[in-house]
Amino acid sequence: MKPTTALPQARLAYAALAAVCFFWGTTYLGIRIALESLPPFYLIAIRYTISGAVLLLGSALSGARLPQGREWLRTAACGIICIGVGNGFLARAELSVSTGFAAIVYTTCPFWMAGIDALLPGGRMPRAATVAALGVGAAGVLLILAPDSVSHGIASAQLSGFLLLQLSVAGWTTGALLQKRVRTTVSPLVSGAVQQLAAGLAMFVPAAVWEKAPSHISARGEFALAYLIVFGSFVGFTAFIYSMSHLPAPLVSIYTFVNPVVAVFLGCALYGETFRGRNAIAMVVIFAGVYLVRRSESAIRQTFHKTESPGNERHTSAGSTAGEGVRRSRGS
Repeated sequence: MKPTTALPQARLAYAALAAVCFFWGTTYLGIRIALESLPPFYLIAIRYTISGAVLLLGSALSGARLPQGREWLRTAACGIICIGVGNGFLARAELSVSTGFAAIVYTTCPFWMAGIDALLPGGRMPRAATVAALGVGAAGVLLILAPDSVSHGIASAQLSGFLLLQLSVAGWTTGALLQKRVRTTVSPLVSGAVQQLAAGLAMFVPAAVWEKAPSHISARGEFALAYLIVFGSFVGFTAFIYSMSHLPAPLVSIYTFVNPVVAVFLGCALYGETFRGRNAIAMVVIFAGVYLVRRSESAIRQTFHKTESPGNERHTSAGSTAGEGVRRSRGS
């Protein structure tokens, strides 16, 4: 890199990271507003069919390499699991819980990541420090969930929303982990575009089966949908890919902590949601658990790389970055 271009490029990378931190945090409120006019599965189907098609068309016109054969099918399948199941249940959950609650619960993705990775072929069991960190995160979840569940029992709207969010997070992390195992030479942007398009098209099936097709979308709903497509899928996703390419991954990962803060603030300021002191404490505890899980897993990776011989490096697919790219905050 030439010295004359290093500074502008670094500024652009930090600007891209700032865009990820802000725009992906706003998508929780965007989803909630769009749900005023659109059923959740139709919302996800329309949003990602449009964003995926536009990103894929743009990639093709720019001469980017597209996946072929089984690579296409496997990437599409990962997208259906990761984005379709993940964002589909996220949107469904936001019908019964606040956007701030959804954003806070979604920060538990690393907890599911550690557990599901151990169950997949080639995965590893979490170390003791990781299990202890999961316990810290679970304490935060109980703190935010228990009072309402005790008051209303299994009929609690918050409990049902929480369970839907767990299905969402499980789908999101499973799809992302499977995508890391797909051997591909296409760029992360192309891989993400395929996943978005596949997820969008697939979600029309459950939408048609379980939901009534929207007959009218308000101007407010149209604006929210357009915002999700432009700033969530186009700007947010491409900014993430750029920042991941020019900044250290641990630095980029701060978006997972900033997104919930943005979501909570906007939910309270613009949508009249309440955020109690107990929720703030629970958020801090969950953040602590996430930080400890990441530190533990980072130590494992560093140990692995030190013991791995230079001539025995494992294949790292571009899809691994794409898997990170579609994992949000969600509401990406």
